[in-house]
Amino acid sequence: MSNIFTSSIGKKFWMALVGLFLCVFLVLHMSINLLMLLEDRSYFDMGVYIMSTPVVKALEIFLFGSIALHMALGVYLQIRNWLARPVRYAKKHRSENSFFSKYMIWTGGIVLIFFCLHFMDFFFYKYGWFGFTPESIGVGDVEATGTSTHHNFYDIARHVFACKTYCLVYIGFMALLSFHLIHAFQSAFQSIGWNHPAYTPIIKAAGYIYAVAIPAGFALIPLYFFFGGE
Repeated sequence: MSNIFTSSIGKKFWMALVGLFLCVFLVLHMSINLLMLLEDRSYFDMGVYIMSTPVVKALEIFLFGSIALHMALGVYLQIRNWLARPVRYAKKHRSENSFFSKYMIWTGGIVLIFFCLHFMDFFFYKYGWFGFTPESIGVGDVEATGTSTHHNFYDIARHVFACKTYCLVYIGFMALLSFHLIHAFQSAFQSIGWNHPAYTPIIKAAGYIYAVAIPAGFALIPLYFFFGGE
């Protein structure tokens, strides 16, 4: 039983489970973001309200813990692979996924850095950490309602995505996220044992669709605001 926690196979198993959880989170996060594109702002406000409930706030702790665990296991397994093969093979055996799997650790690290920077504009503002206030990012005062404060994430998004450079950087990182997900999605199912000739091609096709659709959905947001979305 302890092997599932200490062995390399066990670590890959847990890394895969955490990775699939993060894939579900990306779908939820993208879905709420896309509500900003609707003419009726009440749908997005409802999504923000749901994400601000105590249950979701508790899940945020689990989310950040999952990101940290996913990265830690990825770095550990990658270093172990490097140490196990310090000398390159004279003849390289290339698989269909070798190109994407080769750079997984690097694309994952770069995407993580970007998400940390991106959280500074939204998550840190949500809690007022490190001096992030409406005034500090140029969106004016927030609307106070009773004892709670309405955080206008729509105006924040409109403000940050009005910058052409920020838009281009954001879209560029979404391309890297797509690159990372192409192999990660398929690899996760393989690591948990879902590897069979009957349904592996389906998982593979779903992986490519997911790896394109999710980053593309996120990329629609900066494009919408940059080209004058209100």
